[in-house]
Amino acid sequence: MPWNKLLQPDLILEGSILNLTPDIIQRYGLKGMVLDVDETLVPIRAASASVELQQWVKEIRQVATLCLVSNNLSEPRIGGIARSLNLPYYLGAAKPSRRKIKAALQTMNLPVQQVAMVGDRLFTDVLAGNRLGMFTILVEPIIHPDVALRSHPVRNFEVWISEIMGASISPKKRRFTNLDK
Repeated sequence: MPWNKLLQPDLILEGSILNLTPDIIQRYGLKGMVLDVDETLVPIRAASASVELQQWVKEIRQVATLCLVSNNLSEPRIGGIARSLNLPYYLGAAKPSRRKIKAALQTMNLPVQQVAMVGDRLFTDVLAGNRLGMFTILVEPIIHPDVALRSHPVRNFEVWISEIMGASISPKKRRFTNLDK
């Protein structure tokens, strides 16, 4: 598969993961989602899930099976977030490695084509999901308010490199908002 295809998300969601609705999930025939944790579900230093995230998980669970897969190695932090959401999880995924995502897929017991890989990074989440043939969803990172004023240099660099390689990350036609229902 060419690099531009490996780095091309199937869906680019305007805003955070909280904008991913049951309607969107059902529109794409998804039955499960593997979720990145840091900056996809919570800011990088957050030790717990927000009330809004807990409510989102409760709503999404009605239409999809969920599992967390994080590159982070902190069992107390990632495990605590996962337990507060009552979700299975895998640590130290080393994405774009596929090993822990495959384990999550096995736990979910769903065909890979019915599971989305959801994350905020192209070179980890999207690349890993595309390598497995999953539906990939790129979301905007959830950033801690203290960091919000600074740019997001690694993600910006990934987008720039991806576009040079031929992936279309910026065009609005690849984006989905709640207004597109």
